[in-house]
Amino acid sequence: MSTTFIHFTGIYTTFTDLVIYTIMKQQDSIHLFKMIDMKTVERIDTVKEYNDSVGADTLHPLVTVVDFDQIPSFQYFRRYMGVYAVFLKYIKCGDMTYGCQPYDYEDGTLVFVAPGQVYGIDSKGEKIKPWGKALVFHPDLITGTHLGRIIKDYNFFSYEVNEALHLSKKERDIINDCFEKIATEIELNIDKHSKTLIVFNIELFLNYCMRFYDRQFITRTHVNNDVLTRFENLLNDYFVSGKPAVIGLPSVAYFAGQLNLSANYFGDLIKKETGTTALDYIQSKLIEVAKEKILEPNKTITEVSDELGFKYQQHFTRIFKQKVGMAPVEFKGQNTFN
Repeated sequence: MSTTFIHFTGIYTTFTDLVIYTIMKQQDSIHLFKMIDMKTVERIDTVKEYNDSVGADTLHPLVTVVDFDQIPSFQYFRRYMGVYAVFLKYIKCGDMTYGCQPYDYEDGTLVFVAPGQVYGIDSKGEKIKPWGKALVFHPDLITGTHLGRIIKDYNFFSYEVNEALHLSKKERDIINDCFEKIATEIELNIDKHSKTLIVFNIELFLNYCMRFYDRQFITRTHVNNDVLTRFENLLNDYFVSGKPAVIGLPSVAYFAGQLNLSANYFGDLIKKETGTTALDYIQSKLIEVAKEKILEPNKTITEVSDELGFKYQQHFTRIFKQKVGMAPVEFKGQNTFN
């Protein structure tokens, strides 16, 4: 059986044709392909619409926990989500890889979808019976709450499918317990405490996910080191090739794209591996190159600024002074000897 899981992390306001990443398990490999026509995508803007689409009952208008063991099989769907969703997929991961790398653990995978994203399943004509669970909640549920204020801090909602969270058995047990607590509260009669307790348990659930992602970054150190090495090579090549003058300043999004990673996952990986943000890492290299260029004979500060991709010299001067503690012209004066 070949199953395609689609997940797109861009945010769009109109249903136009677009390119979207598609991840497919096929002969132990992952392929990125496919053009998606947004007009064929089912739009899910409420919890009830999601429940109706999978054949589940709606017990609360703003949140649901779905046990896929209790819903029908399906062949294909694409959904544009106006709600948050977390899918726990029980799968045997040992025979699957992401690129050339195997899954970390074999006891389940968590995939996160935020409002404005598209996801889907394509089983290539075969009916499949889903196995796992889903937590789906509307943004209104967390409006005005602590979780609502920090939801953007959970970067994994912007990760691609190939950056999913793979669980150990113990981690899966904890996640299932969180699902159970949320489901139990949903099943009770709604009262003045319902929202507080449901949101509290969702935040607890997401905090566990954060912890497990931190573990995954650690267990994938060999993979992360490879990404870091490739990033450094790309960064060096960017300046040597003269791309800044043509493309502009190097960005986190550019290098994430070159490495086939989402910008948030790439940023988190670099932070975990180096202790500094990807932007700071890039800017440090930028300043290193700038110093060399400033000290080249007969080269003006304006020429250096242009070669590094700055639109305005004032911008270059401001960043250089922030990082070095003096303006470029002062640096040139102190390090030029007649």
